[in-house]
Amino acid sequence: MTSVTSTLTSPAPMAAKIARWRTPAGVLTALIAVLVLLMLLSASSGAMHIPLSVLPGLPFSAEGPDEALWRSVLMDVRLPRVLFAALAGAALALSGAAMQALFRNPLAEPGLIGISAGGALGAVGAIVLGGGAFIVLAPAAFVGSLVATIAAYHLGRRYPGMAGLLLAGVAINAICGALVGLFTYLADDNQLRSLTFWNMGSLAGASWPLLAGLAPWTLIVGALIARDWRAMNALLLGEREALHLGFPLKAVRRRLILLTALLVGPLVAATGAIGFVGLVVPHLVRLALGADHRWLLPNSVVAGAIALTLADWLARIAVIPAELPIGIVTSLVGGPFFLWLLAQRRH
Repeated sequence: MTSVTSTLTSPAPMAAKIARWRTPAGVLTALIAVLVLLMLLSASSGAMHIPLSVLPGLPFSAEGPDEALWRSVLMDVRLPRVLFAALAGAALALSGAAMQALFRNPLAEPGLIGISAGGALGAVGAIVLGGGAFIVLAPAAFVGSLVATIAAYHLGRRYPGMAGLLLAGVAINAICGALVGLFTYLADDNQLRSLTFWNMGSLAGASWPLLAGLAPWTLIVGALIARDWRAMNALLLGEREALHLGFPLKAVRRRLILLTALLVGPLVAATGAIGFVGLVVPHLVRLALGADHRWLLPNSVVAGAIALTLADWLARIAVIPAELPIGIVTSLVGGPFFLWLLAQRRH
């Protein structure tokens, strides 16, 4: 009896359960659960509150007038936006993790090589010269991201390692920033308003057709990036060591840069400027789980979906019935965290 009692009261089984949940697989499972709960909360909250108790059944039936109104709001507005927030957050975090592995720097993000600046230039040019219709703005932002990335790569590859690409990215960002300033100077009042809101970022344009177009593209490109997790792990040892292990670094570098541009470019076109998700989320996951990209990448994907879903939820409920631009929310959180990262690196 004493042994049974001591076994029941021993902390060892509880410690074992806690240790099991602290593994990368356990953390991933917990993050998925948090994401599902957060998506339900986000779908029920806003200018019109939808009770959580009726939320699961609303897509399938609506018996009364209230349920019919809730169903319309959920299916036409909330659900596409929540799914789009999760998709965009996952893609931004994955691209950030890939860039941090490529540059071997926890402060790297897709904007470092001109992806975001090129997209901003394309979108601003479309707003000023093409009227700002989404059918023009989205392709222009995507093409801008792709051209800026290709230009940075071709200029940067003249130098060994990643230093040339980094310097080329700085130059591309500066040029794109100057051209955005020029377009802003030439814009009229209505165009300036559109420019301002695009640069702040928003998920208000989410819709089922947009999801139908972006989701398959994002999943395919994201899977292609994740396939290189072994090369990312090898890069942590250094470029010379990765070459000795048999990884073709030039091909890996070219592939990851192109795939990152293909992943982020369409999202920048659809959402506008949303900063810091690609920087903050992968770094936090790395601090918690280590740098093994076999687990870092999937955990970053789910954590990124959580981060942007949470930011979108806060943006919608902070100033009901209006909403804050989501880029403001992510910058208010990401900016101080970036400064903290810099302070940690200094120490």
